[in-house]
Amino acid sequence: MSRTPQGQRASLDKQPHEVAAMFDGVAARYDLTNTVLSFGRDRFWRRATRAALDLRPGDRVLDVGAGTGVSTEELAHSGAYAVGADLSLGMLHAGKHTRPHVPLLAGDALRLPFADASFDAVTISFALRNVNDTDAALVELARVTRPGGRLVVCEFSTPVNSAFRTVYLSYLMRSLPSVARAVSSNPDAYAYLAESIRAWPDQPALAARVAASGWGRVAWRNLTGGVVALHRAVRT
Repeated sequence: MSRTPQGQRASLDKQPHEVAAMFDGVAARYDLTNTVLSFGRDRFWRRATRAALDLRPGDRVLDVGAGTGVSTEELAHSGAYAVGADLSLGMLHAGKHTRPHVPLLAGDALRLPFADASFDAVTISFALRNVNDTDAALVELARVTRPGGRLVVCEFSTPVNSAFRTVYLSYLMRSLPSVARAVSSNPDAYAYLAESIRAWPDQPALAARVAASGWGRVAWRNLTGGVVALHRAVRT
């Protein structure tokens, strides 16, 4: 992990202690930075994730990689019982301060602290690409979901229009780190985040990995032209 006077960033092999330390460093202004960098689209993506999960009052839903709990709070608007888990203690501390009513706990996506079939639905938003074993994380998500339960992965993806894709990649690799320097508490982390988005599988490739991990009826929906994709599946 590289270190600078401004903070630290993880390497692309995504060692858990590096990822956790990096997110500890961005926790203080994480929600604000995301809203600025996404031009406010992060709110729409959270609402779309909640809708795709088709939650009902009384359902139990797990939000993995919940960070400060902003996504967990959105899920609870459905009437379901929503609990968030995250590897970064700094993010959880920030969430407990700003959202004391949201249940948040420490948890690794590869070793979730829940019994088998504990949840009616699970989701992971903008965090699966930060796990160093994507396939094992998808299997672990299946483990804690009851048969017939739902999964939604909300993650950055590949824009479908080639011209837009070129503009987006330019923003991602050049402009995003510059904007992050103006608003983030650890701008160095956003260079890693941009690189991790660029290296992430496209929509069909991720769908194939979901299907190979204990999930059926896999489908996806593009948001914002494919900048983000929602991958949906059902526990077999």
